Amino acid sequence: MEQFDIIITNGTILTMDGKNRVLENGTICIKGDTITRIISREERHSQEVLKAEKTIDALGGIVLPGLVNGHTHAAMSLFRGLADDLPLMEWLNDYIFPAEKGLDPDFVYTGTLLACAEMILSGTTTFCDMYLFEEETAKAARAAGMRAVVGEVLYDFPSPNYGPIEKGLAYTEDLIRRWEGDPLISIAVEPHSLFTCSPDLLISANQLALDHGARLIIHVAETASEVMQVKERYGKLPFEHLDSLGLLGPHLIADHCVHLDEGEMERISENHVNVIHNPESNMKLASGIAPIPELLERNVTVGLGTDGCASNNNLDLFTEMDMAAKLQKVRMEDPTVMDALTVMRMATIEGAKALGLSHITGSIEEGKRADIIVVDTNKPHLTPIYNPYSILVYSARGNDVRHAIINGRLVMENRVLQTIDLDEIMDKATEKAEGVKKRVRSSSFL
Repeated sequence: MEQFDIIITNGTILTMDGKNRVLENGTICIKGDTITRIISREERHSQEVLKAEKTIDALGGIVLPGLVNGHTHAAMSLFRGLADDLPLMEWLNDYIFPAEKGLDPDFVYTGTLLACAEMILSGTTTFCDMYLFEEETAKAARAAGMRAVVGEVLYDFPSPNYGPIEKGLAYTEDLIRRWEGDPLISIAVEPHSLFTCSPDLLISANQLALDHGARLIIHVAETASEVMQVKERYGKLPFEHLDSLGLLGPHLIADHCVHLDEGEMERISENHVNVIHNPESNMKLASGIAPIPELLERNVTVGLGTDGCASNNNLDLFTEMDMAAKLQKVRMEDPTVMDALTVMRMATIEGAKALGLSHITGSIEEGKRADIIVVDTNKPHLTPIYNPYSILVYSARGNDVRHAIINGRLVMENRVLQTIDLDEIMDKATEKAEGVKKRVRSSSFL
């Protein structure tokens, strides 16, 4: 008799595999960090006994891959609510950049751990981060047991972490070498944007990513003013500019991509660029609505992200899925676009593809890592269930997630975090906020 570490039973399994198989009352067997068996109700023999150190009864709920948050600034959880209801450039220049002048490693570690707690509690098992002191982001994610792609933000002006940009590139390369082979942490190369990075910096960052087989991640075409600025400075649209510098390719992840014309979308598609959609952040900053259905029609890989808590205010991918679907229906005046299954795939397997992790996560398949969540559907707002994808996208919220497993490790059981002392990290976060208030005095409420 084969012995397993964890068995999940009595749930509806949404595999999110290539066939989008749904297994009613299926069983998932986990050994170590890997899904070793998936057994449908029909395949399960009545006389077969499965033994495990831990058995999780899904209680008739929905079992699905852990969600993939494709774009975060995790430590900005400590800036939640600091500067709301402002345009992007004012938000950045008058509030966020001044607040960031006081950053240090402990601030980033604390903010990231707070973000990890929020993400695990709302069903996210993998996130992709861009920020400062990213060594601390990696350490915090590792401590929380989360899977993460992290990269130090690079820009032309001096950083409070590494100083001049030359040291930023060296810092990134050092991160790549130190975290190579880690089972949870991957390092990306992450220039901030076209308006904060010179062509020379973009070329150097791209070469660094190519040399190490890493993802290259950048904010692109987030606002109309950014597009205008790039056109005035370089005589090209954003993706034309990136193309002229040799940055387009399947290693590139372009965050936001709100303002695109037909030609830009064709460039994205032809060069197999990955896109991360951040609808709630784009709405809150009034950046616009990204043409996601048009990108999907061109077979572009599109994942879903929350952005940071300073521009979204939460890291709940369930609300992000809901908004991603409804926003496009309104924009296109078509209720059939961005159906629930499409959006669910964006938050799971397509997000994993964008991050270069689909061989290990994003779907429930034998041989993949056990990144799995269980949603408790025994609730009024989740009753009845006609379509599991619809109920998750349009009705569920992050606090409906009951259990979370990452890399074969149970990191949340019955809504209780197993890797993070929640009270302690919230107390530390509150203390850090006092320092933020002192640095940003121009805010209307300070």
